[in-house]
Amino acid sequence: MILIAEDVSPAALHQLLRNGADEFVPYPLPEGELQAAIERLQEPAPAAAPESARLPEANTEGGVVLAVQGLAGGTGATTLAVNLAWELACADKARPPQVCILDFSLQFGSVATFLDLPRRDVVFEMWSDTERLDEDVFRQALVTFEDRLRVLTAPTDILPLDMIGPDDVTRVLDLARRHFDYVIVDMPTTLVQWTETVLNACQIYFATLELDMRSAQNCLRIKRALQAEDLPLEKLRYCLNRAPKFTDLGARSRVKRMAESLEIGLEVQLPDGGRAVSQSADHGLPLASTAAKNPLRREIAKLAQSLHALGRDEAEAA
Repeated sequence: MILIAEDVSPAALHQLLRNGADEFVPYPLPEGELQAAIERLQEPAPAAAPESARLPEANTEGGVVLAVQGLAGGTGATTLAVNLAWELACADKARPPQVCILDFSLQFGSVATFLDLPRRDVVFEMWSDTERLDEDVFRQALVTFEDRLRVLTAPTDILPLDMIGPDDVTRVLDLARRHFDYVIVDMPTTLVQWTETVLNACQIYFATLELDMRSAQNCLRIKRALQAEDLPLEKLRYCLNRAPKFTDLGARSRVKRMAESLEIGLEVQLPDGGRAVSQSADHGLPLASTAAKNPLRREIAKLAQSLHALGRDEAEAA
């Protein structure tokens, strides 16, 4: 049924549409508008959204939040975040965990590039008005990677980091935790006003660094900053990127001295994955798909399995 409406109030038109009309066109008829309305009615009804396009069922307990931040540029933070998210999504074949990765680097976030995913304009709209954020808006902002991993990419355009505040970040994190078992947050290298929000919300805050002076100095700076604000420094887990091989005794000794001088524990040591790492990112695929036997991939897979086993044991104990 098509209504050709003339001098009808919006309220009356709304009531007519609710009573069964399918389309309406104004009178006098614009050129070609009646034919366009008929063609729209003849189009097949849109198919129901596939399961991968829907949010997972909400859970009352809330998922685990894992944040990743580089203490210096090029220390492999995004590589760790993307591959850790993928390994967690594949951690249990019988009952695959629901995993989401959020790219909070609003300016130069590259999670979309690492997974060859499109950036959606709705991401900017979501961040612009999080007070209206609901499950439908969040679902539209997410893109799916190989039906296993949901991704909130960085916006299409470069945005100032202070465009969003702690309340905005809290709303997004709370919604993500309600629907996903694991929420991986790729943080910008810069400390911002909502870094504290993520730090308080997460269970583990991975900080990537390398065996060099810039990483050591930045590590001291971030430790002093968190201690000055009385923030939970114990949540930080330091990840040494391009860690030396076991047989390189000289470099291993340097790692030990660095940890002792900074008074930190280098619990996660990620080996150098070589050219395969950059090639994997250029191809838009995780290391598991392009270089499954790569030493870096194996170490990240081991980390994901230990995190998943720890979470499963805590859930069973509860």
